[in-house]
Amino acid sequence: MSLDIRFRQDFPDFTLDVDLSLPGQGVSALFGPSGCGKSTLLRCIAGLNPTPGGRCVVNGAVWQDGAHSLPTHRRPLGYVFQEPTLFAHLSVQANLDYGRRRAGDAGQRVARERAIDLLGIGHLLQRRTDGLSGGERQRIAIARALLTGPQLLLMDEPMAALDLARKNELMPYLERVTRELDIPVVYVSHAPDEVARLAHHIVAMETGRVVAAGPLAEVLARVHLPIRLGEDAGVVLDGVVVERDVQWHLARIAFPGGCLWVRDGGQDKGTPVRIRILARDVSLALSPTADTSLLNSLPVVVDQIADESHPALALCRLRVGNSSSLVARLTRRSAAALRLAQGQTVWAQIKAVALIG
Repeated sequence: MSLDIRFRQDFPDFTLDVDLSLPGQGVSALFGPSGCGKSTLLRCIAGLNPTPGGRCVVNGAVWQDGAHSLPTHRRPLGYVFQEPTLFAHLSVQANLDYGRRRAGDAGQRVARERAIDLLGIGHLLQRRTDGLSGGERQRIAIARALLTGPQLLLMDEPMAALDLARKNELMPYLERVTRELDIPVVYVSHAPDEVARLAHHIVAMETGRVVAAGPLAEVLARVHLPIRLGEDAGVVLDGVVVERDVQWHLARIAFPGGCLWVRDGGQDKGTPVRIRILARDVSLALSPTADTSLLNSLPVVVDQIADESHPALALCRLRVGNSSSLVARLTRRSAAALRLAQGQTVWAQIKAVALIG
């Protein structure tokens, strides 16, 4: 299962030139600065931007192949815009009914009650949409998109128009939808926190072109072409809560390759979580260090050493176990003093671990 797309089109400010394959499950984030072509690519996938010679195949179904192109209304997709496109004069219930009527039998892919429960909008059904908050309206727009019976859900910066409080309100619902429904999502954003929390796969774009693409953890661990979610390089790891230290308000998170202590976020044992570790918060030592305030120290293997933007610095990718990686930033003087080399076993001392969500 996959989403295979190829589009090339000239615009006044840039040329969209994309040829890639995305997984047919989970969340694929189109990430990059404003104006780099993320939303344009999304519109091409939806058929809203006619692109002669393009190709779009969704899980084996050909939506476009050159001149043959299905119109948008015949593509089984749901589209969530930055601003909710609801009928203000209708109730929430009537807006949802519109989505079901548009889908016909395909709407049974997601039952009405399931969509209402996932988005937490049962108490709003009789309200008019023009009296709701921005976060509530966006939740309704997502529910309506789900009721169209999509085989692919496209989301164009769905939280861009919301203030911080409303973003925090909407995020758990987005997590539920993307986690519990077997519908692939292509999610446009230039917000690092959204990508770190939601994405499984990332496509980093600049001026209409893809500069990096792949599983989120793998792409963020690249040091030769580091993709920064925010102001610093770093990795995102999926783990599970395996222990809670009630006395010190800490939780131990297990991930492939090791365990780390973080501030307790209140999750029960067995809960899947994500953690983020920035390169600036990882230092290296040749042996375990006693008598230190740091809670987290892991044996790692030096995988790659690459130049940083400043000649005094280097980025080092570290292998943890067989399938996880960290990234450390250190001075070249320190790297020389430790005689760091590929394949060398060292200890990563981690100053901070952020629990995402």
